Amino acid sequence: MANISGTRNLKVWSGDYSFAVDGGAISTIILRSACGAIPIGSYIVEAFMEVTTGFTTGTAATAALTVEAANDLQTATIVSGAPYSTTGIKALVPVFTAATMIKTTADRAPSIVIATGTVTAGVLHVVIFYE
Repeated sequence: MANISGTRNLKVWSGDYSFAVDGGAISTIILRSACGAIPIGSYIVEAFMEVTTGFTTGTAATAALTVEAANDLQTATIVSGAPYSTTGIKALVPVFTAATMIKTTADRAPSIVIATGTVTAGVLHVVIFYE
């Protein structure tokens, strides 16, 4: 869904990460998306991800999902454990509460941050609802 700047209706952003396409080096990788950036001043109210191929690592890699600040969608955790190692839909932060909402201070492109080692497999799809 395309961004509609200046509107206050709930919008959907979605993006993808795939080891086969994006690699697994220690880095910050912007999720691939046709939606563009989430606009400045947006309120992110809900997010989830679907892992379609479980992540693996030979070097204790961690991954975090971020949009505005470090670890704001998913805190960094080793990819050989939950939530990355098994397939299925997983809740992210925020969860439709004022206490967990995120407000963007600039146009933002959601990213996966791989640290401490390299990812050797994994595919996920992220969906973010924002106003």
